[in-house]
Amino acid sequence: MYLKLKFYQIDSFKHEIPANKEKSALIFRYKPIFKYFKIIFLLTIFFFACNSDKENHTFQPKEQIKSGYKDTLEKINKYLLKVDAERVENFIKRHNWKMQTTPTGLWYEIYETGNGKIIKQNDIVEFSYKIELLDGTICYDSGKDTKKIKVGKAGIESGVEQGLLFMSQGDKARLIMPPYMAHGIQGDFKKIPARSIVVYHINVLSITEF
Repeated sequence: MYLKLKFYQIDSFKHEIPANKEKSALIFRYKPIFKYFKIIFLLTIFFFACNSDKENHTFQPKEQIKSGYKDTLEKINKYLLKVDAERVENFIKRHNWKMQTTPTGLWYEIYETGNGKIIKQNDIVEFSYKIELLDGTICYDSGKDTKKIKVGKAGIESGVEQGLLFMSQGDKARLIMPPYMAHGIQGDFKKIPARSIVVYHINVLSITEF
């Protein structure tokens, strides 16, 4: 009697069971998130190794270790933000879009203007949308099923709420949101992978003052 292990490509956290029950295994879909955890883990180990006293085999005080650990995470975060920004800039150039950026890191372009009123906090806004990744993969498309939210109280992606405040009724816009303005390090556990930069296409249909 023996145990046979079979390894599958990791693409997501969604668990699936193969049709063939004799070869049942757990398939993970979400490879990117493990890559970033691995980077953080390795850099953390490197930091502690460098901060140990090789001669006396003693470690620095806990306060110094905590401070150094925080500095390491900040450096990792800055590096990832830089990589994300470069990817977005290259994407925009390839598509020849004329986008603006905000201090928060949102890219936006209103490519078709309407003649309605401007969206404000607490307005009820109805809009259609399409969400895709930088590689062109379409994750969600509202189609005829529009979305209606109260701006500032919606509990949706922060990038979407920020983008809507630049828009008026009838406007059509593109928003490019880095992970921290969209679905974060974990994705949405469905169609949006870990640490994904997403492109939101929005068409504002109606605005109702609250």
